[in-house]
Amino acid sequence: MRYVSTRGEAPPRDFEAVLLAGLAEDGGLFVPETWPELSAAEWRALRGLPYPDLAARIVGLFAGDSLDQATLQGMTRVAYAGFGHAAVAPLVQLDHRTHALELFHGPTLAFKDMAMQLLGQLFDHVLEKRGERVTIVGATSGDTGSAAIEACRDRANVDIVILHPEGRTSEVQRRQMTTVLSPNVRNIAVRGDFDDCQDLVKAMFADAPFRREMRLSAVNSINWARVAAQIPYYAYAALALGAPDRPVAFSVPTGNFGNVLAAWAARRMGLPIERLIVASNRNDILVRFLATNDMTARPVEPSLSPSMDIQVSSNFERLLFELLGRDAAATGAAMRAFRETGRMPVPDAAWRQATALFHGAALDDAGTLEEMRRVHATTGWLPDPHTATATAAARLLLPEDAAIPVVVAATAHPAKFPDAAEQAVGFRPALPPRLADLYEREERYSVLPNRLEEIEAAVRGHARRNAA
Repeated sequence: MRYVSTRGEAPPRDFEAVLLAGLAEDGGLFVPETWPELSAAEWRALRGLPYPDLAARIVGLFAGDSLDQATLQGMTRVAYAGFGHAAVAPLVQLDHRTHALELFHGPTLAFKDMAMQLLGQLFDHVLEKRGERVTIVGATSGDTGSAAIEACRDRANVDIVILHPEGRTSEVQRRQMTTVLSPNVRNIAVRGDFDDCQDLVKAMFADAPFRREMRLSAVNSINWARVAAQIPYYAYAALALGAPDRPVAFSVPTGNFGNVLAAWAARRMGLPIERLIVASNRNDILVRFLATNDMTARPVEPSLSPSMDIQVSSNFERLLFELLGRDAAATGAAMRAFRETGRMPVPDAAWRQATALFHGAALDDAGTLEEMRRVHATTGWLPDPHTATATAAARLLLPEDAAIPVVVAATAHPAKFPDAAEQAVGFRPALPPRLADLYEREERYSVLPNRLEEIEAAVRGHARRNAA
């Protein structure tokens, strides 16, 4: 299995090299050179597998010769052993056609654990084999950072620095990052929004001397391995509901586009996913794109669903590459125009191709609270604010008489957003016992301005101290 850049100017790589590289040198994102596809019979043969074994089978298709199946299966079994539910990603039926896919049973109570716990295993394996050390830098709007830190803490060959926007995560999200005091972990609160943090990470990767000096790697969903490790839970849900002999739909809370892209990839591999619903908050650039081909960035507005407070959805570049017939030059030109003007020119034919499968809806904060109340009142199950956008979008965009089941990606435990839950339903959900003392733990983080030279100096100091 080989990987190419969406912008066409980086050399192809195998899975192992893509894992360590993260972002391509030309600024593009790595995608499979060819997509693996399974027949209906091959999908049926995967039904009923425990989640770790299914994950190993599917990720193995993308790992190619870089990992043998036995090694990968050992990693997935370790990665998911500590999850708080025996099914790892259980389905909960909410009504006659709607199911919640609970992706929050990992150590940080968010869907990012589903991929990140496996990435920690992958990094350990590859770096030990190569005798190398890397510095991981990442930007988070709330959940990626804590999941990445939990996966990478105390690892001998990894230093990790996570940037988060100061004051723009929930307190639980922040504390899950900043209370990890492992020496290989550093947290930086950036005076800005998530897009500023993401731009800083991309700028560090674009600074070739700094990238080489620090041996930078990434755990954001710009890293293809992250997306590959998210595909299995869409397959797990679809197979449980009758695929490949029964079509399904997915409704996904969407900020950086990586999670819903993984659902698209499952479809590309042959699963009968009939509709993909993009659920958003007031930062609705993807919904506007799907409605009117308007991919125009606006200022990021804080919301009750902070992990979606994004206007630059990095993973959309991977879909755009496919929509443009894998034309790397056209993809690169569109992304440069977006960076320079704040508006992405997408040809009408590509836009219409996207709207044939993707549909979008957005909720403001008032609508989010009302949806949390409605779901809890009618089902007894409480969605977090992000998941509430997806339950509402599924209800709004799928006809009442639609025969297919719809799976809502439940991306976070409601206890991660206790203030929103209290506004919606009048009580604060309890954290699981393993996190019950979170508010008493010591925090450690730096607050720095949105200036590349200061961020790079902080990363350099952290990595050099640990390598000494």
